[in-house]
Formats: sequence, C-alpha cells, structure tokens
Amino acid sequence: MNETNNKFATQMAVAADQKNVWHHLSDHAPYQTAAPMMLVKGEGMRVEDANGKQYLDAASGGLWTVNVGYGRESIAKAVYEQLVQMNFYSQTAGNIPAAQFAEKLLEKMPGMSRVYYSNSGSEANEKAYKIVRQIAAKKYDGKKHKILFRERDYHGTTITALSSTGQFERKNQYGPFTPGFVEFPHCLQYRSQWGDVSDYGVRAAKEMERVILEQGPDTVGGVVLEPITAGGGVITPPEGYWETIQEICKKYDILLHIDEVVCGLGRTGEWFGYQNYGVKPDIVTMAKGVASGYAAISCTVTTEPIFDLFKDESDPRMGYFRDVSTFGGCTAGPAAALENMRIIEDENLLQNVRTQGEYLRSGLTKLMEKHSMIGDVRGMGLFQGLELVKDRGTKEPVDETVLMAIAAHCQNESGVIIGRTNRSFREFNNTIALSPALIATSDDIDLIVNALDKAIAAQTH
Repeated sequence: MNETNNKFATQMAVAADQKNVWHHLSDHAPYQTAAPMMLVKGEGMRVEDANGKQYLDAASGGLWTVNVGYGRESIAKAVYEQLVQMNFYSQTAGNIPAAQFAEKLLEKMPGMSRVYYSNSGSEANEKAYKIVRQIAAKKYDGKKHKILFRERDYHGTTITALSSTGQFERKNQYGPFTPGFVEFPHCLQYRSQWGDVSDYGVRAAKEMERVILEQGPDTVGGVVLEPITAGGGVITPPEGYWETIQEICKKYDILLHIDEVVCGLGRTGEWFGYQNYGVKPDIVTMAKGVASGYAAISCTVTTEPIFDLFKDESDPRMGYFRDVSTFGGCTAGPAAALENMRIIEDENLLQNVRTQGEYLRSGLTKLMEKHSMIGDVRGMGLFQGLELVKDRGTKEPVDETVLMAIAAHCQNESGVIIGRTNRSFREFNNTIALSPALIATSDDIDLIVNALDKAIAAQTH
C-alpha cells in the first residue's frame, strides 16, 4: 500500500472509530466534534498516532501493561508460529506453551504450585473468589464464605470484581453487588487515620482484624489485597503492615489472595510485588504484564494444599473445581508469555527496573522540593505516584480537573503520556501514576520528569 492509500485508509479508520466504537473510560461528548486519539504504531517506549505525532508512553499502554515495550517481533513471531501449529482447544486438554509457561512461572514463585489460566485480571480474581467459596462449601458447610477487601484497592470490572473493589466512583451505579464482600480501611500513611504515629503499619493491618471480629472469624474465608495499591493512588504498604496481615490470616484460618495484576512480572523490580515483603500467599492472580499486551492471558496461581482440596474422590460430581474459561490458556497467551519472560530474563530488566526506578524516584523527589503542589511521592521500581494537594499543611486534594490539565499538558506540549487516578473516588482523584515500560532508560526518565515539571508549573502560575 502506497503512502497516499495508507493515509486514506487511516483517515477512514478514524472516521469509523468516531462513528462506531464505544471507548473505555470515556465521556464521548467531546467526540461529537473531535475524533478520539487513534494510535497506529509502537516501538520501544514510543507510540505514534494517526497524525504522525510520537509520544513517550509513561503508562505502559494506559493500563500498566506493555512491560517489555512495543514492537517486539520475537513475541509476535512466537504467537504466529503457535497459532499456525495449534490455535485453540479448551483447557480440558493441555497444550505445550501452557504447560511450559506454567513450569517457568512457578520457578519464579517459590511455595506456589498450580496455574489456572483465564484471560483478564477480573476473570483471574473471579476464579480466586470461586475457589474460596467452594472451599467454604466443602470444608465449612458454607459458613466461611466472606471475602474481605481493602479500601482504595481495585480488583476488576465485573460485578463481583467490583464487589471487592474499594473505589466508590468505580462502583457507583452498578449495584446491587455480590453479597459476602466486606471492606476494611486503607493503609495510606500519608492520610493516617490516627495522625502521626510510629506504628501506623501495624495499626492499619489490625483494622482488618477488627472487621474480622465484627463479622465473625468463622464467616471469613479469604482476603484479597494488592501488594501495592495501583489505581487507588500508588500506595506502598507501611512498615509492619504485611507481617501483621499474615499473622492475622494465620490466626483466623483466612486464605491470603494477592492481586498482582499490576505489579506482577517485574513492575517493582522483583518478579512479583509481594516478594518485596516476604509474603507467603495462598492464591496469586496476575494479568496485564504477563504477556505485555501481546496476547490476552491471566493466571490464578495456588499452593498445592489449595489444589488438593479439589481432588475429592468422595464427591466426583461436585468435588472438583467446576469452572471453565473459553480462551484461557489457549494458546497465544502462554506462547506470548513465555517469550515475554525470556526477554525480561535475558535483558536483565528486573535490575533495570531497580536502577531506573531509583533514578525516577530521585527526579520526582526533586520536583517535590520545587513544587508545593506535590504533597507526597511514593511507589516502588518503575511504579511511582505523586499525590497533588492544594496545601501541604491541610493536605486538601487538588480537584481532578487539575490532573486532567497536567496530563493534557504533558501529552500535547511535551509528547509524554502519563497516568492518573481517574474518577475512582469522591475526592481523592489526585494522584499522578507513572508506569513506564521496564526497558526505560535514564533519558526516558528525564523526559518524563521534565514534562511533569513544565505541566505542574503551568498549573501554578
């Protein structure tokens, strides 16, 4: 196709998009007069829109996903070759890439032993909830069925996943929700519920115990937590938090489910976020970076004792895990995931995340010294957040429109795409979220920090 025809085809696609596509997380009123952005090409850290403008993507595909960057021919080739050989059969039967990836994945997860495949983070979490509920039915006469979740955490977009999500505006208008999900308070030390205390992490964890006791320990079967809260404000757990959470779970016989959909596959500088804190989970879920967006795949990973509960010879009709995911594990996802993991290993990207994460954190800290609007800098690895406030003393959050303006300035004036909390809460939609690909260089980091510097300055002058 020559250049003229290619431009014409792109223009036609933009028009078709504006007329026919219902975009995610989007108010379509502005699209009556202007077409939404259409991205047509990606290479490394950069994406290009239909008008030929390039951007540095500091949000890994907008949803913390493209961990190894754009344009990875080896992943595309691995998927192509697998699809030509064997594209699909349900996971009632096995396939080679699914078996191979499960083995490779479990090598990175000491203590975990079984991989259940599906397609998205929401679905992976749904499977985990069904595991907890079926264990309650099999082992506790259905009583120990409640699942706790934390304020500000996000676990997916289905009705049941939203039932376990601690973000008001994400959930608003979508009830009634699945019963049996109970919220407990956040662990954001910057907004401490007890003022300036030295044992904040332990106190925040014991809020979970308080809720367990209110509900009745014999009714609570599981708790789901992000290792670092992502879309809820990039919240790193304070000292003593995870140790206390684990003690409480063990004390009351509660299964610990870690949602690694965002943190998994290297985002924090370890293979999984929980591995920074010495956590020993019963269930781990993941999606997004598992294949860096080159194919749909998610995993619900369990320990062998969990798996063993579903090998019930006394009840052949109802004893096993009676679940199915049409496209789960078949076969493009595991093929892409295998090559994605090879790239992370061979290019030593975990170390790059640690090195460039420190460099990014240093740059953001310098911005905080310069701009009083930045109330807090937090995060880990290439997963960092800036909470913006009107006044550092009162910590009153800036309006969401300020973040919208900063994001627009970064994109339009500096060619840098950033993330932000997006209509998740009544008032705390005030955190800039940065998640550049694991391949980011110091030059990329400089561009991101300089773009933020200019954009924040434009809001304060």
